[in-house]
Amino acid sequence: MSLIEAARLAISQIRVQKLKSFFTLLGVTIGVMFLIAVVSIVNGMGNYMEDAFAGKFLGVNTINLRRFPDFNMGNVTEEQWKEWQRRPYITVADAEAIRDDLPPGAKWAIDDVDWLTPQSKYVASGPQLIAHAATAGYFDIKNLEVSQGRVFTEQEDQLGAAVVVIGSETAEHYFPSLDPIGKNLLIEGLPFRVIGVLEKQGSAFGLSLDRQAIAPFHSPMSRFTGPRNLYGVLVQAPSPQAMSDVQGAVQEVMRRRHRLLPTQNDDFSLESSESALSTWQSIQKYLVLAGIFLPAIGLVVGAIVIMNIMLVAVAERTREIGIRKSLGARRRDIMSQFLVEAATLSVMGAAIGIALGFLLARGVAAISPLPTSVAPWSVVVAIALGAGIGIIAGAYPASRASRLDPIAALRSE
Repeated sequence: MSLIEAARLAISQIRVQKLKSFFTLLGVTIGVMFLIAVVSIVNGMGNYMEDAFAGKFLGVNTINLRRFPDFNMGNVTEEQWKEWQRRPYITVADAEAIRDDLPPGAKWAIDDVDWLTPQSKYVASGPQLIAHAATAGYFDIKNLEVSQGRVFTEQEDQLGAAVVVIGSETAEHYFPSLDPIGKNLLIEGLPFRVIGVLEKQGSAFGLSLDRQAIAPFHSPMSRFTGPRNLYGVLVQAPSPQAMSDVQGAVQEVMRRRHRLLPTQNDDFSLESSESALSTWQSIQKYLVLAGIFLPAIGLVVGAIVIMNIMLVAVAERTREIGIRKSLGARRRDIMSQFLVEAATLSVMGAAIGIALGFLLARGVAAISPLPTSVAPWSVVVAIALGAGIGIIAGAYPASRASRLDPIAALRSE
């Protein structure tokens, strides 16, 4: 008997015994549904973390020099926190020394940050925004584009021009129904001329990235963001392969400037998306394993149900087996018929479970802040599990059916 013919016979049996088939595939359906849903949530959270860090906070192929880490997913002890507080500040001289020692093709920018509350001629007050005093290379490293106007140039930065590029939400709030280009935004009482509006970026970790203002580092903005020290220095490698060389160059410059001995640890932090997400990636692996293991309990229950139902089917169809054997069906024909029937039931249950898992993942994303993203490998695993469980669960009933004596089977009522 060919595989196609066996599958056709299995489907015809499923059609005849709809209620029994439904209960047979229920366990597999539930197990696969939760497998797809849980893995989708974990995968969605992973994608969100990587996009928020790499694309928005830290930058692609970018190393962030900080006094201490910005992002830490582990526990920070009091002793560790005190050690961070004793570290020397990152200075403009440090940033310039790094710029002078960078490998060819690497990019560099100073970024100083603080929370400030601006004003405009049209709106007296509003929510705080993220104020940046940055060098011109900041826009290129962060891959920031403008929807209106332009970004400031290196010449404007060196001259300390009081110009500013603002986020879309800042533009809407402080210049309602107006074109903000050429108008003044007051920051700490000083006017900054708006020359550009950034494209909408959305939010990350609950923080709106459209509520910001970026002015030249040498402009009066640096008086408000950090007159004594820098928030950090951004260094972008020309490619992922060059990241280690660039990081090594930055580390060497800082250790030399801080006069650290070979036995002393770094008294500064170098963050990249990979290093900042290392803890999360470890957690994600365990979550994925849990997402596979827990639904597997439902799949085991489904396998037991399939085996029991197939044993009942063998008992009910004893006479049919006897007729088929008397007409020349071989043991392997009988065995393949019941194996394919069990596998077909299980795969159908898996297919329904995949569809319900998609719907459950979408529902979770719609009613909660948890992002979801269906991982293609989870669909492949679900189908493979469905077929595998059907074959394993159907092996004993199929073997029992194939060993029936045809004469005894024909006598059965």
